[in-house]
Amino acid sequence: MDKYFSGEKLYGDDFDLKEIVAWFDDEKEGYAELGAKVKKNYNYSYHALNDICGYKYLKENSLKKVLGLGSAYGDELKPILDRTQEVSIVEPSGAFENDSINGVPCNYVMPEITGKMPFEDDSFDLITSFGVLHHIPNVSYVLSEMARCLSPEGTVLIREPITSMGDWRNSRPGLTKRERGIPSEVFDEILNNGGLKIVKKTYCMFPPLSILSKKAGIVPYNSKFIVYMDLLLSRFFSKNYKYHAAKSIDKIRPTSVFYVLKKEV
Repeated sequence: MDKYFSGEKLYGDDFDLKEIVAWFDDEKEGYAELGAKVKKNYNYSYHALNDICGYKYLKENSLKKVLGLGSAYGDELKPILDRTQEVSIVEPSGAFENDSINGVPCNYVMPEITGKMPFEDDSFDLITSFGVLHHIPNVSYVLSEMARCLSPEGTVLIREPITSMGDWRNSRPGLTKRERGIPSEVFDEILNNGGLKIVKKTYCMFPPLSILSKKAGIVPYNSKFIVYMDLLLSRFFSKNYKYHAAKSIDKIRPTSVFYVLKKEV
């Protein structure tokens, strides 16, 4: 396992079909079972972060067709719905289904276990994946499918953890059974090999600041002020980045990355 915990390779990315099926069964309802399926208690807490690191880089023109991976109730898409005609959400749990989001028609699709997406080539003007890919084993293949489904002028926005999130072989409070972060350099390589060009890469989600914000009663990633502080600290401490934190000092680093991506044409 050393090659995985060192960040040299991504655990699960080379699994065979049998292993992928077992992973899918473990993760299908994982996020929902953590409490997200109780809608009255659900509050989306990343709007400011998504806006500053992602949505602000989108052109002002129409985004006719939008795809969200694992977007739950679709809250992450609300900031751009005023220029959207149709939304599709690939979501393994049936707990989140809606016919529309803020009046925009929404089609929920159950993912295929292999990661194959049931959409035509060049279908979507925007694809989002916010905290989803790290729940999936064969990340390389799923990203290649996202590239295939993206229109030539479209944009992909991805935000994912880039740390191990602890030893995934053991139970971890507040986490699903299989989730693990995607090592930063491995992530870059997967994207470049999968047909997606990195337009902007931003380190984010600096744990000490998040902890202090929550103690002060602030939802950190819904506050633009906190987000800008977070990005500054994440950039400053990015040289301390290690995939798997073996010591306390190793935890003083950004834990996530935000990508703005275009299709390689």
